[in-house]
This record gives sequence, C-alpha cells and structure tokens, in this order.
Amino acid sequence: METTENKSRFSPIILAEIAIFVALATALSFITFIVFPQGGAVTAGSMVPVLWLSLRRGPKIGLFTGAVYGLVQLAVMPQVYYPAQVLLDYPLAFGCLGLAGFFQKKAITGVIISITGRFIMHLISGALFFAEFAPEGMNPWVYSALYNGSYMLPEMAISVFIIYLLQKSNVLKVYM
Repeated sequence: METTENKSRFSPIILAEIAIFVALATALSFITFIVFPQGGAVTAGSMVPVLWLSLRRGPKIGLFTGAVYGLVQLAVMPQVYYPAQVLLDYPLAFGCLGLAGFFQKKAITGVIISITGRFIMHLISGALFFAEFAPEGMNPWVYSALYNGSYMLPEMAISVFIIYLLQKSNVLKVYM
C-alpha cells in the first residue's frame, strides 16, 4: 500500500529520466553557435530535453527538472554577480521550462510560453543587475530585452522546430 509520504516522491524511473534529460540538455548546451559576453548563447537545442520531459510527464516533473538543469548550468557555466541574480538566471529561469507541462496537448504553445517565461526571468535580471552594460542613455529594460532577446528568440525558434519534429514523429509519447 502506498502512503501519502511515498506519493510526494518521484519514482526511480522518473529520477533516472530527469538525470538523463538534464545530462542531455547540459551536453547540448556546450554545442554553441553564438556565445554572449554576459551570459546566454544560441545552442543546438539545449532546452529541448527539459521541454520534452515536461511535455511527457507534466508540470511538477517539468518544473523540478528545469530548476535542476538551472543549477547544473550554474555549476558548469556560472555567471555570478549577485545572489538574487543567481536565483533569477538559474533555477527560476530554467525552471520556467517546466511550464510546458501545463500544455501537454498543445506542445508548441507550451514551448513558446516556457521559453517566454525564461526570457522574462533573464529580462528582469538584466534590467536590475546588468544595467551598467547598457549604452549611455539607453533604458536598462530596453537593453535587457534586446540583449536577452538576441539569443532567446533563436533558441525559441530552434526549440519549436525540434519539438514540432518530435511531435510529428510521435517520439514525444515514447515509453509513456
């Protein structure tokens, strides 16, 4: 008989999936096309494994996986300036990728909303903590939107394309 305590834990299979998908996302994050000086890059679809798992397993697992992936990114490619900036740029931003789990029947919508959530976290962080990099006279919010949008929009396009292909080939539902 399963107790209430056991229901709140992830099964060993789910934990293994989380570890594998975070590892795959991390490996893909090292395949970059453009790398930006204050953080951010256009990658070979590094968000796709987390989005994929979120779409397969739902928001609880997706949000957790995204936050874990954010902490792994903090460990392997840190851009640390302020404690609040770390929270915004890593576990909160990457945790937003789990929002796709709320849109299991509309995968592309989920991908767009998830990556937009990540963008918003980076936008806030950029405006609050990286305003000094804005050209003189430029509003820090505009600078942050342009800076973060310059890599997040291509990342979104890559992710949408890959998730679309996975959805059309029914790979998103494999082993469910």
